[in-house]
Amino acid sequence: MSFTALGLSPQILRALDESGYKEPTPIQNEVVPLVLSHRDVMARAQTGSGKSASFVLPILQLWSQNVGEGKSKIKALVLTPTRELTLQVAQTFESMGAFLPQKPKVVSIIGGESIGDQLFAIQKGCDVVVATSGRLIDVLNKKQMNLAHLQFFVLDEADKMLDLGFAEELELILKEIPSKRQNLLFSATYPPKMQMIASRITQNPIQVTIEADVPTVGTIHQRVIQVNHANRGPLLRHLLEYEKWEQVLVFMANKRATDNIAAKFKKYGFLAESFHGDLVQEDRNYTLDAFKAKKIRILFATDIAARGLDVDDITCVINFDLPRSPADYIHRIGRTGRAGKSGLAVSFIDHEDFDHFKLIEKRSHIKLVREQIEGFELNGNTPVKVKGPEPVKGKGKSKKDKLREQAAQAKS
Repeated sequence: MSFTALGLSPQILRALDESGYKEPTPIQNEVVPLVLSHRDVMARAQTGSGKSASFVLPILQLWSQNVGEGKSKIKALVLTPTRELTLQVAQTFESMGAFLPQKPKVVSIIGGESIGDQLFAIQKGCDVVVATSGRLIDVLNKKQMNLAHLQFFVLDEADKMLDLGFAEELELILKEIPSKRQNLLFSATYPPKMQMIASRITQNPIQVTIEADVPTVGTIHQRVIQVNHANRGPLLRHLLEYEKWEQVLVFMANKRATDNIAAKFKKYGFLAESFHGDLVQEDRNYTLDAFKAKKIRILFATDIAARGLDVDDITCVINFDLPRSPADYIHRIGRTGRAGKSGLAVSFIDHEDFDHFKLIEKRSHIKLVREQIEGFELNGNTPVKVKGPEPVKGKGKSKKDKLREQAAQAKS
């Protein structure tokens, strides 16, 4: 099916053509007509499948057909889990609406930037707000944002938002928006908690699933290499030199490790940088732009880059540290092999990672051959897990006893 067959306006078709989009992805084929027919949608599709455009395109079309006169009023609210995804979705609204008779006024609401400037942009009038939920709550508390005219409510990467405490914030947001609205939920995975969240937002959504229960992208070649933790850095340098990978995204467990290893690789002459939540927004934007422009070859990042990092030509994703959640594995490797291109994902595992990676394989419906690289072979044995003594029922202190002890110590 072509974009023309989806019933999109000539102005939006022109924007798609100017942006280099040739034909719709499966999620766009399914979702765009549903949104245009004013249906609520709960969609699941793998990362890199074009979820953002599947709601941006029809929202813009419906909005442009009923713009209204006078000062712009907020008609669409999109919530995302990360600043980068917020900025990316806002940019998609602007680029896809570039040739409409009236261009949409889009405001991004994210932490790390002046809340005063964001409030000013809202007060001037806007049509679309794209926000992280935490900063949106901050803005709502200022009582200077009117959502009474809202028509579209979108949750993008909704499962990740759950991990960030969104369930509590959702109640506050729902109180501020009209009960009559069109609801669109998008995610790559739908854990059980998501059903509860969805039921609070919409009662009868059309459910769309693209991927037939296989959550990893078919165009990504996945490898797992056994290596001792101490040899992961030297192995990565060896692979970079031997494999000649051009754009590499390396996932680390924490911010400090991310900064440390980026500094080491710079000393070895690699074009490397770190990317994590402690960077000020200006530095995050600069680093991401430099990576997209290929001024940076290796980006060491925390899981903040697992969602919303839209770089078309990432050659390889490295799991230097395994993700805690099997679902995050799916999102991490989805940063490569985007838009139907081939990609590569490599995971490093030590003895103590064996069980966790088996769980990742089970949840991701994969089974990978363990590799070893000559000169970096895995040494030693799997550490024996020593179980402590079984707790004796009735012997442990109750919460009341502990509180009494703390009160007595405070008085003494």
